[in-house]
Amino acid sequence: MASSEPNWEWYRTFLQVLETGSLSAAARAMGLTQPTVGRHIDSLEAALELKLFTRSFDGFAPTDAAGELRPYAAGIAATASALRRVASSHGSGVRGTVRLTASEVIGVEVLPPILAALHNEHPELVIELVLSNQADDLLHREADIAVRNFRPVQDALVAKRVGGIELGLHAHQRYLAARGLPKSLDGLASHAVIGFDHESAYIRRLQEKVPAFSRERFAFRADSDLAQLGAIRAGIGIGICQSRLAARDKQLVCVLRSQFSLTMDTWVAMHEDLRASARCAVAYAAVAAGLHAYTRGA
Repeated sequence: MASSEPNWEWYRTFLQVLETGSLSAAARAMGLTQPTVGRHIDSLEAALELKLFTRSFDGFAPTDAAGELRPYAAGIAATASALRRVASSHGSGVRGTVRLTASEVIGVEVLPPILAALHNEHPELVIELVLSNQADDLLHREADIAVRNFRPVQDALVAKRVGGIELGLHAHQRYLAARGLPKSLDGLASHAVIGFDHESAYIRRLQEKVPAFSRERFAFRADSDLAQLGAIRAGIGIGICQSRLAARDKQLVCVLRSQFSLTMDTWVAMHEDLRASARCAVAYAAVAAGLHAYTRGA
């Protein structure tokens, strides 16, 4: 291998080309010119003495070597991002950047007023909110704080259960006026049901309890919980959503509550090394308190 050390920026470009599949798309995403992106890739290949991409009919195809390097490059990018967040926090008062990850529904429907209050109290605090139903890796600092619907088990994480969020079946009044109210879970078979597109372990457990929740029976399919919520609000059919959110909209009606009710545990977690960080400590406390109030209906 060549003795020259690759530039960190080259790894960021490498990841963007992997993600987008072309130099031009990567350039647009990064705000660079296509020749600059090409030089980054050429320089990285020369430094590593590896071929990372081959041209294909629809763009750039990664080689096996690129696939093996991807998680390490992602680790470098996460470390560089965490380094910038820590550096931004130095100075007087609570300031700097906190990266927070949460599910789509929590991030869009629940967290904004909590984060608004946090920003009003600490105006020099910058929040980066990542909406994802995937568990970001706190151990590798892909995020500072995570809102999760399961208990983190890693010893290096500080985690607090903030409460349980009730999930129930809901439909818009307009839909129920046209189609009627189901009398039982079996009666869902004659209704338009909103559900998932791809199965997960959680969904398989749900199907064991409610056979009507099978993909082939759904009138509307989406893996995005936010899209499912939008479909319920639009009156497409009956779907699962958080009862607290549904209660905010007088046009949404809870269906078969005595027969269907789930509780989704909610946790807030961060790496234990961040407890001494003022920016993370205040954000962690604010998010935990706000979500606790939400689960209790406050």
